[in-house]
Amino acid sequence: MANRFRIPSVDPFLLWLIGTVALASLLPARGAALAAFDIAADVAIVLLFFLHGAKLSRQAIVAGMGNWRLHLMTLAFTYALFPILGLAAARITGLVIDPSLAVGLLFLALLPSTVQSSIAFTAMAGGNVAAAVCSASLSNLLGIVLTPLLVALFIHSGGAGGIDGLGSVQKIATQLLLPFVAGHLLRPLIGKWVDSHKKLLQPVDRSSILLVVFSAFSAAVANGVWQRVGAFDLAVLLAASAVILGIVIAVNGVAARAAGLPREDAIVLLFCGSKKSLVSGVPMAGALFAPGQVGMVILPLMIFHQLQLFICAWLAGRYRAQGEVIAATSMPPQGEGEVLARAAAIGLPIPEECRAGVATNLALLTRHARTLEGERET
Repeated sequence: MANRFRIPSVDPFLLWLIGTVALASLLPARGAALAAFDIAADVAIVLLFFLHGAKLSRQAIVAGMGNWRLHLMTLAFTYALFPILGLAAARITGLVIDPSLAVGLLFLALLPSTVQSSIAFTAMAGGNVAAAVCSASLSNLLGIVLTPLLVALFIHSGGAGGIDGLGSVQKIATQLLLPFVAGHLLRPLIGKWVDSHKKLLQPVDRSSILLVVFSAFSAAVANGVWQRVGAFDLAVLLAASAVILGIVIAVNGVAARAAGLPREDAIVLLFCGSKKSLVSGVPMAGALFAPGQVGMVILPLMIFHQLQLFICAWLAGRYRAQGEVIAATSMPPQGEGEVLARAAAIGLPIPEECRAGVATNLALLTRHARTLEGERET
């Protein structure tokens, strides 16, 4: 019971992000130094998406691909419900905060789902991990194409500005799509090495994001970002993020029940359909928006990122606790001690002369139940 109500800890990476923003605010890179950081960030992004392609396992995707209804529902949350909520949030918040921040709210709603944390939370909650791998990977694969198209449709066509259409397409193709495809094609050669060195490769993900954030906020500071953003703006962004996430989670539960999804698949829909990727979002923002606008655009994403981790960690803990209760009560008690304890818990008296027979019969029922479970799994 204690785990169910434990407050999730703050993601340590958030502290690195805050530190990077603070460093860029106090000591922003300028001139040649900023150009050097921009180049380093571009190289890191290319390496990041190359490794993402190399880490994408075709076997895992094939294993979960048969659950097409679940994957379509997840994609509908990611690329339909989220954009609708993002449009509404941008329209409303744009009346009281800087328009670039409102654009950032819409931008985060157009991003693909996370991969690592979605799978980790699904596993923690006792969900269908193979389906989570497939859903999250498919979301990111489609996002390389869908997110730029949605940005062009909802942001550029709406007159928000800051986007160079042809330049953005070229940047997405050269920095994201081509490295991703190249990494995946080379997986037969480097896949085993990549899989066995995941802990060593994790810093590439985070360092590339930190480089882009530092470069973006250095440019944003030169454009007076902290003269434009105050505590009120940050509070509005946090509130808008909480409302978006709350609506998505609520609709998610209703949709899972309406579709009759089993518990394991409902967990996948929850964690893959309610999250947005910082790892994909920051590089995409750098490719899709003008340098001076990137810092403002990714600020809502950084806030949403920590909020989703906090809420999803709490939900995963609740699902895990519920799963433990289900596992403990799904099979009859074993042995005379467990039988008496369960009987006492529900107020059922068992005469002493009947206890051995009750325990024997329950053991027989358990063997039959496990046999049936084994037949069902096959």
